[in-house]
This record gives sequence, structure tokens and C-alpha cells, in this order.
Amino acid sequence: MAVRLLDHQLSDICLGKPALTSISLSATLADALSALKKLGENYISVWNCSSHYSKSSSHYDCRCIGKISVLDVVLFLCKEENLSQPALALQSSVSVLIPPVPVLVRHLEPHASLMEAIDLLLEGAQNLVVPIQTRTSAKSREKVLEVVAPFDCPLHNGLEYCWITQEDIIRYLLNSIGLFSPTSITPVNSLNAIDTVNILALHYDDPALSALPLLSQAIIHQSSIAIVDSDGKLIGEISPLTLNSFDETITAAIVTLSAGELMAYVNCNDPPEYLVQLVKDRLEGRNLRGLLEWVEEESAMSAMSSCSSFCSSSSDDDSGSWWGRSGKLRKCSTRQVRRSSEVAVCNPRSSLVAVMIQALALRVPYMWVTEEDECLVGIITFTSMLKVFHERLKSMC
Repeated sequence: MAVRLLDHQLSDICLGKPALTSISLSATLADALSALKKLGENYISVWNCSSHYSKSSSHYDCRCIGKISVLDVVLFLCKEENLSQPALALQSSVSVLIPPVPVLVRHLEPHASLMEAIDLLLEGAQNLVVPIQTRTSAKSREKVLEVVAPFDCPLHNGLEYCWITQEDIIRYLLNSIGLFSPTSITPVNSLNAIDTVNILALHYDDPALSALPLLSQAIIHQSSIAIVDSDGKLIGEISPLTLNSFDETITAAIVTLSAGELMAYVNCNDPPEYLVQLVKDRLEGRNLRGLLEWVEEESAMSAMSSCSSFCSSSSDDDSGSWWGRSGKLRKCSTRQVRRSSEVAVCNPRSSLVAVMIQALALRVPYMWVTEEDECLVGIITFTSMLKVFHERLKSMC
């Protein structure tokens, strides 16, 4: 049974996966945001197609070289040089967010093995780009992308692609969890799966701006930023997943609020009216009038075009306002939003399989580890889980 699992190919995991949506390297950040909003997705793949035309395949040579999220754009806008003219910054090429050497995205063939996939993920890859072996849905997909992203072709090298994530692999391994007993029922603190050193954390009163370098690390390591009190107790988090559920105007809150205030602000239910006003006052106090006007303009345009399910009806005098009379946040996406009260927490004595199930159920790639008194012990990520399974799989050979 173990040998059979090791022989499994990525094509098995690709079954039912949707085709990648994409933009070209020549697109702008504004183009990427437009596509993300219209598609309602958290990430969009970035492709580079060379000018070399292959007669043998009758296609240009194309490679996926990265991915972009709303949060990636927000972090770019939060740079000091972009705060005064965010609209101009959004005209930058998406290439400003793509590293010279692709790290987070790697290509693999459908016949690649499960172990090959895990090896690449443990090397730092987040998404494995794999050709889809059937093209039955290509025409329907192309019609969608003609409307959403006319600046790029949905097919690359004559094929559609999907991508495989750590979550896909963990979910796949869970289906064969019986093969990993007794490891699967062993407490995570006995498996060296808890990271107690590389914990990204801020105090409640720290400025949210200090979270920027931590957010960059959290994106790379697919983790989150813990918000702790003076006693080291976990009271919430600033999660890339949550921030990625907002649009680019969340930049204003990040550059003005404290970590604790931002945590409360992004609950996306009904931000306290004093926080909404505080953002406006601090923008004006820091002489960021350009950012303030841009947020107002973007919000007014969004209110005119559509209103998400989180928006409530309002009178004409505040319908285009970023902060209506109720303080209701109008920039919340229809994508899934996690609240700080729903922080993913487990006990250090929880079994590996229990932590897997809990993380998959919450759709997060990590779990905070706390003791009964809520003191933060560490974090366990999909990466650390994969390391455990990797060692176990090698021992099965």
C-alpha cells in the first residue's frame, strides 16, 4: 500500500481542478486587480510568453513565473514612495512583484510523483503548475476570460494548466491517513512539528505598519502574524488570508492604525465608527491627502458599480462614502473573510491527524499552538506537516 501511494502521480490530484486564470507579464497592477475582482479569486497566475515560436508545437513558449494577490499589491502601495500617488503606482507592471528567479511557483509534468511534488513544496514552492490532460472545457473557459482578462490568452503552449498547493497534498494524504499510523495519532509536540522559533508576532499597541515586513514573511511561509498581550497570550491575528479578502483601499487602514486596531477593523462585520474616523483623521494628519482622495474615489466608483452582500442599504448622502454614517466598511469582498475571533488554535498535545482536519476545515495553512491559559507556544504549518509525512514516506521505501 505504501509503495502504491508513492507511485501516485500528480494527474491523480489534478482531477477536477479548475484551469488557471492568468495575466501576462506585460499587464499592470491595475489589470491584475481588475481580474481578481471580476473573477472573485484570491490569486491570479502571471505568465511570460517568449517571442520564440516553436514550429514543432505551433505555439509560443510560455511559462508561469509567479502569482499575484490583492495583498501583494497592497504591500506595494504601502511603500512610502507610493502612498502619495497610489493611482500612479497601480500603473506599474506586474513584474515589480515577480522575483527574477521563480521561487513560489514551479512547473511539473502530470506524470511526476507525489514525492517529487512534496520535495518541491518543502524547497519553498507554494504552487505547482501542472498541465491539464483534458481540454474539454477550454472553449467555455476562453469565453469567460475574453470578458475578464482580454489582455491575455487563457491557453499556454496549447494547453490549460491547474496548480497544486500544499493544501491539496495534505488533503490527498489525509485520504490515506491509515498508512501513517501510529505517526498520524501522535501528538504534534512529540513530532517536532511545532515551530517555536520563527513566530511572527506583534503587540496589540504596535503600529500596523510594523507588520509589513512580517506580512511579507507570512506570505512566503504561508503563516500569519499573532497579536499578543503583555503576558504573551494570543488575542488575535493579522492574517494574509483575511487582508487578501479586502480590496486595495485597505492600504489606508494599514498605514494609520495600530496592530490591534487593524485586527478589529478587518473583522469585516461593522468596524467601530471611531476607527473609521480615526483612519481619515490620521491620513489628513500625515499629509496623505492623495491617498485619502484616492480611497474616496475608488469607494465611490465601487458603490456605483456594485454592492457586495456585506453592504447595507443607505441613503443617497452616504451611498458613495467610504465611511457611511454607520461606520459600515463598504470595501469588503464577497470572498471568504475570516474574523479575528475565529483564530485557528490547537493544543500541543493534539494529534497530527486532528490538527490536519482542523486546518483543512478552517481552510488555513497553519494552526497556532497555545496552552490552556492561551499563552502562545508556536505555530504548526502545512510545511511542517509535510516534513513529517516526507520522513515517514522515505521510511516506507
